[in-house]
Amino acid sequence: MFDRRKFIKSSALTASLLAIDKTGIASVLPKAPTSADSVKPLVISTWDFGIAANHAAWDVLSAGGRSLDAVEKGVQVPEADPKNQSVGYGGMPDRDGKVTLDACIMDEDGNCGSVAALEHIMHPISVARMVMEKTPHVMLVGDGALQFALENGFQKINLLTPESEKAWKEWLKTAKYQPVMNIENKLYDKAAPTHLPGNQYNHDTIGMLALDAKGNLSGACTTSGMAFKLHGRVGDSPIIGAGLYIDNEVGGATSTGVGEEVIRNVGSFLVVELMRQGYPPEEACKEAVMRIIKRKPAKAKEIQVGFLALNKKGQYGAYAIQKGFSFAVCNEENKSLLIPAKSYY
Repeated sequence: MFDRRKFIKSSALTASLLAIDKTGIASVLPKAPTSADSVKPLVISTWDFGIAANHAAWDVLSAGGRSLDAVEKGVQVPEADPKNQSVGYGGMPDRDGKVTLDACIMDEDGNCGSVAALEHIMHPISVARMVMEKTPHVMLVGDGALQFALENGFQKINLLTPESEKAWKEWLKTAKYQPVMNIENKLYDKAAPTHLPGNQYNHDTIGMLALDAKGNLSGACTTSGMAFKLHGRVGDSPIIGAGLYIDNEVGGATSTGVGEEVIRNVGSFLVVELMRQGYPPEEACKEAVMRIIKRKPAKAKEIQVGFLALNKKGQYGAYAIQKGFSFAVCNEENKSLLIPAKSYY
């Protein structure tokens, strides 16, 4: 028999629980800046060579420019630097002696573009942006990516510098693949020897995240990939959700290190989703790292993976498996800040 008094009590209790639930959800979500908030431009990127890249990006941001333009201009700096043997021109080749580049870019509206296994082009990040803006696709690879670049005015060049060719020929003597963690710092150190023993080269990435004066986020990621990799190997850097992910309501994330492990965990997407749940950037990066360690604890002791994140409030943080990962920060107060990331080991 229908009991009106019980029904009213039940309805009131349900309504109160729903109200509590909504309040709880709202309390953990990062608040987007409002018109009353003062949005301060900011750019962050991976590794010490991110400092120079940040300076180029800051030129755009400080003039009121769009974050998308800033990250493209920023990562072009290491792409064009022959001394940086982990990104772009001068990058270490694959085991066949070919330099192949990977890159992706993503804007505040969720638009994204990517290229993989691209040869002969100085700035793969700009080709990736053109894929985003001129095609219905997200990714072009190999010969198709090269054809698209040449058809759109990019110039074909030889990306293999004498230094990188020398290192490759040294590696051929043993042809052993034995990556060294955080080798990107040694490769870029101007005081270091011109090359390391042939079996010790590894590669890395520049990932960059920017927040502009309008409160919009964009990101870019570009690399020449693992040194002496199998021809055609592609890591996480050009894969949206792995090497880079942007959600303008929440934040952005990028990754560095052994790309295969980042892909297996869809790492950058995971970091952004954790921030959506209320994790601060560093804690979100740490949780993503822990997923990798928990899945393959023995292997994790021998590899490096790091994540870098920036949320909508302008808060940033990073975390890595191994010590040695650093990230660069550029804002109004400090143009050349380099921060060592916390790590599990």
